[in-house]
Amino acid sequence: MIIGYTTGVYDLFHVGHLNLFKNAKGMCDKLIVGVTVDELVKYKGKTSMIPFEDRIELIRSCRYIDAAVPQYDMDKLTACKKLGASYLFVGDDWYGTDKWKKYEEEFSKEGIKIVYFPYTKGISSTKITEALKAVRKDDLQDVK
Repeated sequence: MIIGYTTGVYDLFHVGHLNLFKNAKGMCDKLIVGVTVDELVKYKGKTSMIPFEDRIELIRSCRYIDAAVPQYDMDKLTACKKLGASYLFVGDDWYGTDKWKKYEEEFSKEGIKIVYFPYTKGISSTKITEALKAVRKDDLQDVK
């Protein structure tokens, strides 16, 4: 059985996430998704709009995902080894960076291949968050 793994915050779930899961599932028999816990999101200097318990439940309900697990740290290699994953799926914005070239070597030694998927054009959690903040700001001004 081929197991694949990917991970993320998945705050403000969007079609880009769905495309990643669909493409990843096409390459493995079992797709496991790590969902970043709220404490780790804060460690990364961000705040999720949707609580962890809700985010993981949304991910679990996606038909392309076989299992969702909490992501407590940034150690993707240990997670892949623990889960028996043959593939780690990530966005192509990491491709070719020094950090990820090193990861590729480390993962390869363990028999795990990193697969880069292109981001869905025009879709970004950051852009969605910014748009929501702008709309909420306008709504608050309308109330005054």
